Parts: sequence; structure tokens; C-alpha cells
Amino acid sequence: MPELRTDRLLLRRWRESDLEPWAEMNADPEVREHLGEPLTREQSDATVALMRAGFDGRGFGWWALEARDTGRFIGRAGLDEVDQGMPFAGVDVGWRLRRSAWGHGYATEAALACLAFGFDSLGLSEIVASTTVHNLRSRAVMRRIGMTRDPADDFEDPSVPEGPLRRCVLYRTPAGMSKAHTSRRPRPFRPPSPGTLPE
Repeated sequence: MPELRTDRLLLRRWRESDLEPWAEMNADPEVREHLGEPLTREQSDATVALMRAGFDGRGFGWWALEARDTGRFIGRAGLDEVDQGMPFAGVDVGWRLRRSAWGHGYATEAALACLAFGFDSLGLSEIVASTTVHNLRSRAVMRRIGMTRDPADDFEDPSVPEGPLRRCVLYRTPAGMSKAHTSRRPRPFRPPSPGTLPE
């Protein structure tokens, strides 16, 4: 499993010590706001087992995300194959951070590293990202890393029950157009101006 490094982050293999803070994230209603119900510890641990197996089988997947200055686990980021049954196919990029890590530019920095890995190491021709219509923070990150949305691609997630989480948006970036190709190093983080949304 390759490791990725940015100025501030280490994207690495999952460790047993990550299970507790990951479970705390998955039990946090604010972290889960656009994902569904909070997870039990058993459910959370099972997701780590799936992520490890996926990476071992494909050579890419979800990395554990660590802040290099403190060594602290702050979430996950990575690439994943789009689930069967979705109205689109391919590989998507994603991220999930603990609340204490919000607003520092980590999602953008991690996502750019994942895009660069997907295009340069995996040779992907396109990477997508999706989220609920109302997840404005993640949508802002998608735009920040150079992804674009065609409203005609918006969709209803067939795996989600009727409700506010079912309607989703799709963003795309082709190889060569990504900011991961135009800038090898993410821009230094600058605090958002008043009225803007943090990551």
C-alpha cells in the first residue's frame, strides 16, 4: 500500500490505533450529517476491514489521514470504485474529517494528493466525486480542486431511502484538467473570509 505525503498530511495504511478515533467520528451526528445515521463501534470497525481489503485487492482505496506535525489521526481520504447500481461509473475521490480538523484546508490538500495518485500512478482518464445536494462544504472542496458539475448529471442515490440525503450532485475532472496536474503542491491554507464555508 503506497503512502502519500503532502506538506502537512500523511495518507497511510490503517492502524489498530485508528479504530477508536474513527469510531468517534462515525458516532458524531455532525460528521454523519450528509451520510446517514451514526454508526455503532462494530459497524465502524467493519468499515475499516472493508477499506483494508479493498486496498489490498485493487492497489488503491481509502487511506487513513494523519496530521504530520502531531501524528494525530484526523480522518480518511482516497479513491474508490463507484458502486454498482449507480447511474454513473468510474472512480471517485472522497474525504471525511473529524470536526476538529474542519476549516484548515486539509480536505483540499488530501484530495489533490489523491487526484495526483489517480492520474499519475493509476493512469485514470477521469475522476468523479458526488455528495448530497445540501453538502455545501464538500461541494466547495470539489470546486476548489478543479472539478466541475453539469446539473444534467445530478441523480438520486438508489441506495438511500426517500428523504433529504437521496438527491445528489456529481462533479468530474478529466486527466490533464485537474489542479493536481497544474500544481504539484497544494496552495498554503488561508483562513476563509467572512461569509465563506470552511472545508
